[in-house]
Amino acid sequence: MAPSSSVAIDELDARLITVFTENPDVGVLGASRILGVARGTVQARLERLEQRGVIRSFAPTLDPAALGFPVTAFCMLEIRQRQGHSPVVDHLKEIPEVLEVHSITGTGDLLVRVVAKDNADLGRVIDTVLDEVHVIRANTSISLVTHLEHRTGPLLTRSLDG
Repeated sequence: MAPSSSVAIDELDARLITVFTENPDVGVLGASRILGVARGTVQARLERLEQRGVIRSFAPTLDPAALGFPVTAFCMLEIRQRQGHSPVVDHLKEIPEVLEVHSITGTGDLLVRVVAKDNADLGRVIDTVLDEVHVIRANTSISLVTHLEHRTGPLLTRSLDG
């Protein structure tokens, strides 16, 4: 979960994040050598960035297509909100092909990113998403081509501009 207030980072933090983004298995010692700072400094900075929520995880980034799920789609769900979003979100958490769920403004209530093995499998995934009493309807769009993957590098640079 993102922190609610702005978290300032300095130039060394930005360089440290960049080193780990470009080479995730560099390690603390390797990063300290690349950056020309003490190993303890790198370790302390990483811990502080994690505690403040700037760095969420050092887990590997998985490619759904490489795991056999090349189809990506976005489902905009309209839900009954009497019970809030929780019942639907709890249902969606149980579906392995659901990768993200966002509360949104506008005509829909939730935006859900899903993956599937093929279009027929996508039909199964959507049916599973809809198999919740609080989901009224879904409007699904299939992603044909991803032109820009999730990224944070330019945002990191922008955060230094103040």
